[in-house]
Amino acid sequence: MATIFHFIHRAKHSARNIAPVSRRSFYTTARRLADPWPLPGTPEHLASTETPSDEARIPPLERPHESLETLRARLVYQSRKRGTLESDLLLSTFARDNLKIMSEEELKEYDKLLDEPDWDIYYWATGKRTPPDRWADTVLLEKLSLHAKNEGKVVRRMPSL
Repeated sequence: MATIFHFIHRAKHSARNIAPVSRRSFYTTARRLADPWPLPGTPEHLASTETPSDEARIPPLERPHESLETLRARLVYQSRKRGTLESDLLLSTFARDNLKIMSEEELKEYDKLLDEPDWDIYYWATGKRTPPDRWADTVLLEKLSLHAKNEGKVVRRMPSL
């Protein structure tokens, strides 16, 4: 049916020597030309995922009587279920390799790190952003950065829960 309509429409215009009405291009503005989902690591993505310094943060839940086993299990889960694939992969493999040997103080510091926004943690670990003073010289972020470099070129997959 659409083919017949187009044939008749073209025939009318060519018979009258009238040019068909030009349609406005869908991509006319720079905003529409911009990629709505820039790839991680690109300047566009870095700019669009910047966490404002004045952003009100939700206080973390207090867990006064949490056992060490429960703390480890929760951190494994929270490392895996972040919300962005890049952070999930980086943090879940880091947790798999390191949480078993961390002390209670190190686990609590890692718990505080997980309260930060996903893209901030990812870009601090990969060296694309400068971490704030509270994380700048910590051993934990240094270990995470070394893990992110993957100098052994290990193929990483999401660990099973």
